[in-house]
Amino acid sequence: MLALRLARGAHPLVQLRRLLVAAASAGTGFLLLCTLGYAMGHPDASGAALLRLAWCVAPIAATVYFAVTVARTDPATRPRSGLSAVGLGPAKLTVLAAISTAVACTLGSMVALLFFLHLRGDLTGLPFDGAAAELLAADQPLPLGAALTLLALVPLTASAASAAVLRPRTTKSSDEQDEPPRQDGPAAPAAPPSGLPWGIALLAAGLAVEAYASRSPGASDLTMPGGLTGSPAGVLAGWTLTAVGLALAGPGLTYLCGRILQAVRPGAVRLLAGRGLQEEARRIGRPLGVLCAVGSGAYAALTLYSGARPEVGPLTTLGSLLVAGCAVLTLATAAIDAKHARSDTTSALLQLGAPASMLRGTAALRAGALVAVLGPLTWVVAELAAMPLAA
Repeated sequence: MLALRLARGAHPLVQLRRLLVAAASAGTGFLLLCTLGYAMGHPDASGAALLRLAWCVAPIAATVYFAVTVARTDPATRPRSGLSAVGLGPAKLTVLAAISTAVACTLGSMVALLFFLHLRGDLTGLPFDGAAAELLAADQPLPLGAALTLLALVPLTASAASAAVLRPRTTKSSDEQDEPPRQDGPAAPAAPPSGLPWGIALLAAGLAVEAYASRSPGASDLTMPGGLTGSPAGVLAGWTLTAVGLALAGPGLTYLCGRILQAVRPGAVRLLAGRGLQEEARRIGRPLGVLCAVGSGAYAALTLYSGARPEVGPLTTLGSLLVAGCAVLTLATAAIDAKHARSDTTSALLQLGAPASMLRGTAALRAGALVAVLGPLTWVVAELAAMPLAA
C-alpha cells in the first residue's frame, strides 16, 4: 500500500518512466508468449522453439536493465534524513523499489497476455479479433501455467535485480556506490572507474573468439533473426563478449573523455566539461557502453544483410525495437538524473555570473567529446564483429 501511495504522488516524469518500463515489459512478454505459441503449433520443432526462446534473452536483458535504471533514479527510493525515524530506512526503501519495479513489469505482462489472447481470438469484442489465430495456435488450448511462467520472468528478474543493486551497504550507501567520492574545492578530480581493463580484455577476447569460431570446421550453425542461416554459435558467443566488454568499458571511456578535454592548458569551458564527465562517468558511462554495444550490433546486422533479402518479420522488428529503445531510454534516464545531480553546481555558477551560453557550450562540448571517442570505437568494433559473420 505504501508503494502504491508513493507511486501515486510521484512526479509526472517519474510516472512516465514507470509507464515506459511497463510498455517494455509488455513487448518482451508478448515475444515470450509468441514463442510459446510457436512451440504449440510446431510440436515437432523443439529445437527451433528453443532457439526462438534464446533470442528473447536480449530483449529481456534490455528491459531488466532499463527497469533497474528507473528504480535507481526514482526519487521515492532514495534515502533521506528523517525517513528512518518513521521506519523507512535503506532496507525498507530497497523493498519499496523492488515492489514498484515488480508492479510496473507485472502490469506490462498482463497487457501482453491480454493482447496475445486477443490476437488468438480467445477475447472478442475488439478490432483485429483473432488476426493471428493461425500463427499463435488458436486451435489448441493455451497452457496457462507455461504462459504465466514466461510472463513472470521479467517482473521477477527486474525486481530481484533492483533489490540487488539498491541493497544497503555496510560501509557506503547505495548512492555512494554508484557515484565518485565528492570533495570540496576546484582541485578535486573524481576517482577513475576500475572497469576499463576488464572491458578491454573482454572486448579483445570476444573478437578473438569470433575470428577463431569462424575458421573452425564443423562449427554448429544457428539461424539468426531474419532467416539467415549458417552463423556459427561461437561467433555469436564472441559478439556477446564484445557487447559485455563495451558495457564494462563505458565508465572508463567516459572518464577518459573528461581527461582528454582537460589536456593542454584547458580554459573554463573545457575544464568544466572535463570535470563534469569525470563526475558523471559512473552514472552515464555504463548506459553509454550498452548503447555502443547495441549500435555496433545494429551496424553489424546492416552490413551482414546488405547483400541479402532477410525475412524480417514483425516479431524480429519488435525485438530489435525493444533492445534499441530500452538502450536509448536507459541512457536518457541516466542523463536526466545526472543533470539533476549537478543542478546545485549549475545554480552556483549562475549566481556567480557565469553566462548561460557558457553552460550550453559546456554541455555541447561534453556530448561532442563522447561522440568523437565512442563513435569511431563503436564503428571499429562493429566492422570487426561483422567480418566473421559475413565470411
